[in-house]
Amino acid sequence: MAAQGRAREEVLSDLRSFKAGDIDWAHGRAPLFVFKGDDQAHEVGREAFFEYFSENALGAKRAFHSVRRMEEEVLDMALDLFHAPESGRGFMTTGGTESIIQAVQTCRDWTREQRGKPGLRGNIVAPESLHPAFDKGARLMDLEIRRAPVGPDFRADVAAMEALIDENTMMLVGSAPCFPYGVIDPIAELGALAQRRGLWLHVDACVGGYLAPFARRIGRDIPDFDFSVPAVTSISADLHKFGFCPKPASTVFYRDPDKARLHAFDFNAWPNGRFSTATIVGTRPAGGVAAAWATMQFLGVEGYERVARELMEFIDRYKAGVGAIDGLQVLGRPHLSIVAFGAQDFDIFAVAERLSAKGWLPGLVQRPKAIHRMMSLLHAPSLDEYLADLRECVTAVRAETAAPSSLEATY
Repeated sequence: MAAQGRAREEVLSDLRSFKAGDIDWAHGRAPLFVFKGDDQAHEVGREAFFEYFSENALGAKRAFHSVRRMEEEVLDMALDLFHAPESGRGFMTTGGTESIIQAVQTCRDWTREQRGKPGLRGNIVAPESLHPAFDKGARLMDLEIRRAPVGPDFRADVAAMEALIDENTMMLVGSAPCFPYGVIDPIAELGALAQRRGLWLHVDACVGGYLAPFARRIGRDIPDFDFSVPAVTSISADLHKFGFCPKPASTVFYRDPDKARLHAFDFNAWPNGRFSTATIVGTRPAGGVAAAWATMQFLGVEGYERVARELMEFIDRYKAGVGAIDGLQVLGRPHLSIVAFGAQDFDIFAVAERLSAKGWLPGLVQRPKAIHRMMSLLHAPSLDEYLADLRECVTAVRAETAAPSSLEATY
């Protein structure tokens, strides 16, 4: 640390210069990490975040009542969006991983209580496309994850999952959509399995939760995935992905209060008295709550439908453009904004290497080998440029006989 502080403009100038080596995400060259829907909504969310720049959402119950109000209103809007019954309950978190870990913990504690086995080491049965956040939660709680192969359509294979269930199984999981392939698992069929076997069904809608309802409203074929499926017990959904809200903002929901009561952390055996929090973290930015509230208020149903229409029409053009390049095939039938495509007669990772040399950060899938992109409207202006570069890279790779690429898929 410098002995004396530096001038404000000098510090900020350095800060801006640091970005020079970053991927140009603003022009659609990153395949994930940043999401954008509407320019005006982006600005509203940004302004709302800084309006609550200093407040701490940990103090929402006692000090910052406005933050608590906004949090409750965000959750009420989402519960309605996901067709929750009147008894439904929800909580805001800082991200999808936290939402998932808390849902797993709540399921574990409820299962132990129901089965009268306080030391139960349960297992979770899911398709192999399950997000690693569940494995992170399982490691923290000493649980087991059992992954079943997906079907030829890259969706969860319900029969394969049922074969992995035993007396210690506590949770089934389906995704809406899964991250690797962008397809929504057959949640209704998983619901029937959960009901038949008396199990908790969690839907990981971290990617698609705040896009799928509006895509359906504009006429897209979106399978049932939320509380409209009777057996769905809990749902995780990220506002800072396709709710187009500033980070950090995610949500987790439970069908009924009997399960939701086990979500929070509550402790009283220390000098300062009762400590209760509904998140794994303590301090969290109130700006994330305020920005989510402001973005949802600004867009409303009409705004989200408009963004969904623009985004899905762009995705249609993207898939058609990829399919028009000789040798490329889109994996499965993606329902929303994640699209992965591969090739049978050449190494698609070699194509990714060439795209990287042109300034595109490649997203990759390792099984089967594919190029992966989770797109928002940030990617729309650069569509033609991307497809032209992709076509050029494919042509070059097909013309050479080089050794297979040494690239490895990394999230």
